[in-house]
Amino acid sequence: MKVATWNVNGIRARHEQFAAFVESEQPDVICLQELKASPAQIPATICDLDGYKCYWHGAAAYSGVGLHIRLASAQSAPEFSHPHFDNETRMVQARVGDTIFASVYVPNGGKDYAAKVAFLRSLIDYAADVQKDGTKLVLCGDMNIARTDLDVHPKERKPNIIGQRPEERELLETLLSQGLVDVGRMLYPNADDYFTWWAPWRNLRQRNIGWRLDYVLASQSLASRATACPSLRETGTSDHAPVVATFEI
Repeated sequence: MKVATWNVNGIRARHEQFAAFVESEQPDVICLQELKASPAQIPATICDLDGYKCYWHGAAAYSGVGLHIRLASAQSAPEFSHPHFDNETRMVQARVGDTIFASVYVPNGGKDYAAKVAFLRSLIDYAADVQKDGTKLVLCGDMNIARTDLDVHPKERKPNIIGQRPEERELLETLLSQGLVDVGRMLYPNADDYFTWWAPWRNLRQRNIGWRLDYVLASQSLASRATACPSLRETGTSDHAPVVATFEI
């Protein structure tokens, strides 16, 4: 099973790249963030991908998340919904059998840091609640937090900058303590060049001077079956790279 997450930073500018990515990678689950578009503003084929069921949760030119589930890989028809704390089209989830897949776009915090903290606290409660009856959870998306200094290139480490603040990192660790595993860091525990976002200047992406902000977090029973979780730095022109986790199911 392949689970992909990608902050496309505007699907209208990258719908052809997205289609090529799906054709190349053939993910079973696709989580998108920062769509910045309503379904009417993109080619219908982007949501109506052959063989997938899609839920598009976005409008106008701000925020937005999407979730595609490959029907052939699903144990049953996906049931799409939103947690109660979803706002600004930042989260969509789908139950497939005994697993919930969720695409999430955590607020950046630059304009309203308190709202980011509140969203993260709700996300922590959500992760605990989903799994309390044995349901498995795969939570994917742009968390807008670099988990540790290892997740930031040395040239980009800035004490107390938003995205690297101790309290944000503590909240991310609390989220993980709700029975979730950071699949990428589990597989590449010492990788100091494993980034998913690069500021769009000075050729930082080409030089791989970036941050890791995009994650695949999975319940322990699923994470134990993960075999790969690369960041595809060469894919697309968003300031974020797709991250694709593979699980042996």
